[in-house]
Amino acid sequence: MPTLDTVLAGGPLLWLLLLASFFVGLSKGGLPGVGMLAVPLLALYISPVVAAVLLLPIFILSDLVGIWLYRREYSLINLKILIPAGILGVIVGWSAASLVSDDMVSLCIGLLGIGFCLDRWFRKSVNDAPRAPSVAKGMIWGMMSGFTSFVSHAGAPPYQVYMLPQQLPKMIFAGTTTILFAVVNLAKVVPYYSIQPPSSSSVVLALVLVPIAALGTVIGRILIQHLSEVWFYKVVQIALFLISIKLVVSFLGV
Repeated sequence: MPTLDTVLAGGPLLWLLLLASFFVGLSKGGLPGVGMLAVPLLALYISPVVAAVLLLPIFILSDLVGIWLYRREYSLINLKILIPAGILGVIVGWSAASLVSDDMVSLCIGLLGIGFCLDRWFRKSVNDAPRAPSVAKGMIWGMMSGFTSFVSHAGAPPYQVYMLPQQLPKMIFAGTTTILFAVVNLAKVVPYYSIQPPSSSSVVLALVLVPIAALGTVIGRILIQHLSEVWFYKVVQIALFLISIKLVVSFLGV
């Protein structure tokens, strides 16, 4: 685990940590998918497992800012479905941690995201009306989102596959995303730290980086407010597509 002195001494890790923390904040401010870039960034310098554990306190503390920003903007019916499903997915991920390859899960997530985006962009349909929330679909995609969030901090693609067809107002979509993953991240604390116990330096590092993440959260909220509904969903889908491609490319080792 990197120490506080190592980070403050400068070098690549310091800048990667600052950038990763800012990306986490942007995602909590409502820019979905951006937070998924944080672990890959740090994995350029440290172990992905160490990176995930190091970032979890930053995710959780920036979640508090995000929850406050979106305290009045969320879809309650979707949260009632997705929160229990997401927690169950975390439990399944914890139980299967030694059995499931992170790389294989990432590949499946990537292929799913690519397929979903291509279908949305090229499918010819006369009926593109918003879909209503579904308990069955919400439980399936919510569990998958919790599972993939646990194994690789990649819960956004399954979540978006379920949520995007509902075509919710952008602020409701962003608020629902922020609140759901705040709960999911909190549910990961005991499982993560049973696998990789935190050090005192990692906690101090998280506290040092939280202001950067908080700044990103506020900026993310501002950006969302100034994006039109059409462009918001274009940004979400493009982010999902690019992240999905990265997951597949990383698996192939290209």
